[in-house]
Amino acid sequence: MQWKEIATLDEWKDVLEQSAERGQVIFKHSTTCPVSANALNEIKQYLAVDPNRDVEYLLVKVIESRPVSNQIAEDLGVKHESPQIIYVENKEKYWTTSHWAITNEHMTAVLNKNKIL
Repeated sequence: MQWKEIATLDEWKDVLEQSAERGQVIFKHSTTCPVSANALNEIKQYLAVDPNRDVEYLLVKVIESRPVSNQIAEDLGVKHESPQIIYVENKEKYWTTSHWAITNEHMTAVLNKNKIL
C-alpha cells in the first residue's frame, strides 16, 4: 500500500473534506531529521505488512510544504511536531502521536483495531 503526498493548501482542504467519508492518516515528515527517517521506516513496515485499507495515507514534508503543515495544525488544533502522525475522521483529530512513538506496532494497535478481517 502507498501514500500520496500533499503539498498545497487546496489538497489539504480536499483531504479534510474527504475525512467525513473516509479516515485520513497524515504523516508529517522532516526530510532532514534522523528521528523522522526512523518513523518513515516504521510506517513503510506498517504499510508493507497489514495496513488498514479503509483509510487513506498521506505524506506532508514539513520543510518543503510548511504552509500545509501549519494549516493542518491550526485546523485540527494539534500542536505541530515532526515526525508526527495524525489520524483524521469527520474533519477532526481522532488520534495523534509523534517522534519515537511512531512504530509499526503502535500504528497497528490503533489503526487496525476496528478493521474488518
